[in-house]
Amino acid sequence: MRHLTAALAVVATATLTAAAWSPTPEPPQSVSVKVKPGTSKGTGTLTPTAGAERLIAPLAVDPACPAKIQIGMRSDAKKAQYATMSVELDQPLSASRSMLSSYLPPGYEVRAKLLVAVPPDTEKGVYSLRLRTSAKTLSVPVEVVDVDQLDNGGNLALRRPVTASSQHLNANYPPCSIADGDRSSNGWAGGNGWNDATSRTWPDTVAIALGGAKQISRVDLYTIDTERYPAAMHGLRDWDVQAQVGGQWQTVAQVRGNTAGNARSDFAPVSADAVRIVALASNGANDYTRIIEVEAR
Repeated sequence: MRHLTAALAVVATATLTAAAWSPTPEPPQSVSVKVKPGTSKGTGTLTPTAGAERLIAPLAVDPACPAKIQIGMRSDAKKAQYATMSVELDQPLSASRSMLSSYLPPGYEVRAKLLVAVPPDTEKGVYSLRLRTSAKTLSVPVEVVDVDQLDNGGNLALRRPVTASSQHLNANYPPCSIADGDRSSNGWAGGNGWNDATSRTWPDTVAIALGGAKQISRVDLYTIDTERYPAAMHGLRDWDVQAQVGGQWQTVAQVRGNTAGNARSDFAPVSADAVRIVALASNGANDYTRIIEVEAR
């Protein structure tokens, strides 16, 4: 029990806390400790882990929204230990950390989010991310591609340029994060989700350029929605969906009285080179615009 308490204390000190405002940001999910099933019977090795077999890193995206992957290390030791893993990445790519260190009880795994930045003049191709402990090395391919080469699953807004009317500065709320493919609210205030800077002042707008005229007939919006901060109390309530057609913004759908974490808007197909959300009201007294993701299909 003393080992477990110490481990959790170390992890807690390593976690960044965003500046407080109301509602208090969700705790960042940057580092966590997870019990592994079964009884540890290893030889004392540290095993590197990664959340994906391959990382896709698109070119020409906003630097505030780099590619990200979860990395970690698992202890197979019979005793608790202070563990360290080095992080290496082929140039010119750069990583948000060069190592991962933590106190690890037997059979535990520490995890962290790793951000991978791709300079604008990087050549397309496959690079290598290497996670090294004293006993093992895990190599993860990092494929640098054009945005047009992404498998977007039909979402024409994925990784496209985003502009917003304002941005809250008390934590990490980049507008580009609403087009990064992550619908989860768990990264709120830690780089996943946009919050405007004008409490109780409407409208707020956020627009996504589609990279040329594309036929769209549906827009999905995901607002903040967690157990601690449900959409019915803190999420976006009223908004218009607009499409830029022939250089002019047209309202193609309206949402009113929303209390859910996501809402789908269907409309007659239009050929648009951008989509825009015009936020009109939120649920609750704090009245900011909080959007996690916008998808256009």
